[in-house]
Amino acid sequence: MEDCRKLAAERGWTVGEEYVDNDLSAFKGNARPEYQRMLGDLASGHRDGVLIYNLDRLTRQPMELEQFVQLCERAGVSQVATVTADIDMGNDDGLFMARLLAAFAAKESARKSARIKRKALQLAEQGKPHGGPLRPFGFEDDKVSVRSDEAELIRTLVARFLAGESARSLCTWLNEEGIATVAGGPWMTTTLRQVLRSGRIAGLREHKGEIVGPAVWEAIITPEQRQQVLNRMEAKRVSGTRSPRRYLLSGLLRCGRCGNRLFSSLRVDTRRYVCHSGPDHGGCGRLTIVAGPVEEWISAAVLHRLDTPELADALAGRRAADERQNELWAALEADKDLLQEFALMASSRAIGIAEWKTAREPVEARIRRAEQQLAHLSGTSQLEGLVGAGRELRERWDGLNLERQAAIVKAVLDYATVGPGTRGARSLDPSRLIPTWRL
Repeated sequence: MEDCRKLAAERGWTVGEEYVDNDLSAFKGNARPEYQRMLGDLASGHRDGVLIYNLDRLTRQPMELEQFVQLCERAGVSQVATVTADIDMGNDDGLFMARLLAAFAAKESARKSARIKRKALQLAEQGKPHGGPLRPFGFEDDKVSVRSDEAELIRTLVARFLAGESARSLCTWLNEEGIATVAGGPWMTTTLRQVLRSGRIAGLREHKGEIVGPAVWEAIITPEQRQQVLNRMEAKRVSGTRSPRRYLLSGLLRCGRCGNRLFSSLRVDTRRYVCHSGPDHGGCGRLTIVAGPVEEWISAAVLHRLDTPELADALAGRRAADERQNELWAALEADKDLLQEFALMASSRAIGIAEWKTAREPVEARIRRAEQQLAHLSGTSQLEGLVGAGRELRERWDGLNLERQAAIVKAVLDYATVGPGTRGARSLDPSRLIPTWRL
């Protein structure tokens, strides 16, 4: 920057503005806010010249250079200078030289990028750690030596997660115990899940989200335990594998105090909807409502709203297991078991990296296809049609399972806001509930 100011003084130019995009590459196509602001000022006539240290600080892409030249021509800007080279882009010779330099800069950047990517892949195939400013949780600064206290903590977290405890509950426990992340911040569920699902803690080396083989560091948990963690996470994601629904209005209630979503919560034997203030939620934590009465009131309101000429009844009958879904689930589980066997063979060096990759790819392709088909089958079965008037639906409401009831409610209700209650009240005050209808 000082060299640019010096050249401006030598040329007698007045510096109107300095535009600096720190740590943003001119080659990768990343958004550069200050560069865009400079273009805007040139186009509007607020600036009549550009001075840069080197042309590759302006751009390393020939296409972007042409766009810059066209903008300067439209705006009547002819004063473009660099500190390191005597290039006058206001004439044909200078423009030709600028284009050559931009082409060479793009080629060099691409070559450098390829070298870096190849080095990263080579390190991964050798099972060695990659760079980065932060050490992984459970390991020392060299990213290879296991940190015993954090390793024991990881084993505890894995055991509790596999026993059924939620990531949110585990984050709350970690934060209450004063245990920070490696960055020194509080635990969030996204951070915790990254640790629990990582191949690193199972002694496996990952590259671009895929396991490429065994790592040089000691495993904290076994590959089998990691696969169990992945299976439990997948069971929550893929349609049809979630735990049985126990709350009719999950995701449909909002706190009347802070506007945040209410979450289902069991206290002894009482089902409730609660505004949480813990990790990932950010609610006020000051509103609770018993589930039963609010579910009965909302159900009645939805059925009443359905009793109109415009709206037909929702689904009648229980959700039956689809034969095709059962076949897909069986095939999916078999392929996942096969992948686990391949990972164990690779970690014990029974097969090489190339053999492991070759065997893995068709199995992973089958898993992706099965998951897509399962998601499609589940999505198309939510609302099959309307089966009668509201009065008839009310008569058979108790015979519908909870999944079907929830589908009916979601078809009509966008969400309901729950207002603060009166301390000591023993029954639901309907004025606390304000529904916002979808239809």
